[in-house]
Amino acid sequence: MFDRVLNEMRAKVRERKYVMTIHGEEEMNNDCFSIYDVESGILTGKIVERQKDKATSEWKYRITGHAIDGNEVEVIAKLSTTGKLVIITVYAP
Repeated sequence: MFDRVLNEMRAKVRERKYVMTIHGEEEMNNDCFSIYDVESGILTGKIVERQKDKATSEWKYRITGHAIDGNEVEVIAKLSTTGKLVIITVYAP
């Protein structure tokens, strides 16, 4: 359903054209994930939900994928108007 968006997000990961929010980095560290786990989650995952940000009215997406060790990881991300992928948060489901 969101194949075009997911493909664009994957391209941004491959090109290293992404940024991580401070909240995302904190949550990633809290759940013992590395940036490689986040990248893997996006590259192996699927978009399971689209959400509209109440403050900005931008679309953000919940991606469920697999970390390097095979465990599940969920990533909330959006495509920015600056042309980068913004990783909002990361967590273990």
